[in-house]
Amino acid sequence: MPEDDRHARELLLDMLFEKTAKYRFPSISMLDMIEDLLEPDEVDVYARLLLRRISEENYPSLPILRRIAALTQ
Repeated sequence: MPEDDRHARELLLDMLFEKTAKYRFPSISMLDMIEDLLEPDEVDVYARLLLRRISEENYPSLPILRRIAALTQ
């Protein structure tokens, strides 16, 4: 991947991570985009972000739990 493309991908991914951490209910489209952009070495960072989100909830989102489970496979 050319350096400029990687840089733009990383900037976009960082922005999406920030918004996912900030919003109580991040959009499905935003989460799908993150998952499309992830490199294998970034999966753990994303999984931890989602785990942090559900740890704050009394009744965690089933779709978020499913996303985390899918990341472990």
